[in-house]
Amino acid sequence: MARETFNVDTVHSEVGFSVKHMMISKAKGHFNDFDAVIEADPENLEDAKVEATIDVSSIDTKNNDRDDHLRSADFFDVENHPKATFVANDIKKKSDNNYEVTGDFTMVGTTKPVTFNVVSEGQSKDPMSGNIVAGFSGETTINRKDFGLTWNAALETGGVLVGDEVKITFEIEAHKAE
Repeated sequence: MARETFNVDTVHSEVGFSVKHMMISKAKGHFNDFDAVIEADPENLEDAKVEATIDVSSIDTKNNDRDDHLRSADFFDVENHPKATFVANDIKKKSDNNYEVTGDFTMVGTTKPVTFNVVSEGQSKDPMSGNIVAGFSGETTINRKDFGLTWNAALETGGVLVGDEVKITFEIEAHKAE
């Protein structure tokens, strides 16, 4: 199959994250507004073009006060850096449907190489529209300090409020452009 354009169906997709909280649990959240351009042969992603954009102000951790703090200059500084982006520049097939997708990840004005472990979940035909739909899932772990996200608070019991390692995950359903 040739490379084709797929548009993300954000109703059936999610970009999420988790980070250690108080050294004992994980705080989780997601972003409500995001998009991606995917030009790919879903049977072989090695020559795919992938560009993703996240509206960081759309962060949702189910806690308005925490979300407002995360939007502030202590963390994402959405006033000055409203978007996070990822542009793939190297895709390697690891096994049948598993890929390493490396690219430039930009957050809070800092760009670093990041590698996602991605699974091509296959294709299906939407019974409502008759359109071809492809699924992709993936994850990576970054150190938030590498992107200038250094705010923290010491705990009386030792340790810190927010861990450094942040796991980023995504589940994407994308419809073939007509």
